[in-house]
Amino acid sequence: QVQLVESGGGLVQPGGSLRLSCAASGSIFSINAMGWYRQAPGKQRELVAAITRGGSTNYKDSVKGRFTISRDNAKNTVYLQMNSLKPEDTAVYYCNAVPAPPWGGWGQGTQVTVSS
Repeated sequence: QVQLVESGGGLVQPGGSLRLSCAASGSIFSINAMGWYRQAPGKQRELVAAITRGGSTNYKDSVKGRFTISRDNAKNTVYLQMNSLKPEDTAVYYCNAVPAPPWGGWGQGTQVTVSS
């Protein structure tokens, strides 16, 4: 079972950028699709970006053109480049397979706070 560790979050002003990383303890090559999810206070966790093993990507409408997901199978790492951040992007960000496995497998997440 792959363990996932997210990092790169922080406090940033509106319009700023952050790059999140998700390091897997094992190979992600066999996982067809990996994704970044987020959960804001009082809201359900939602998928914001996904990438297949072949590099095809898909984004939640509200982040299209601002977020870019990528994966490095050799390094077992998934990234999320976030630009033009907005206060509504504030959330805890997680990575996981898409769809998420039934046993969960969630990491601790990384907090992103967008505020002036």
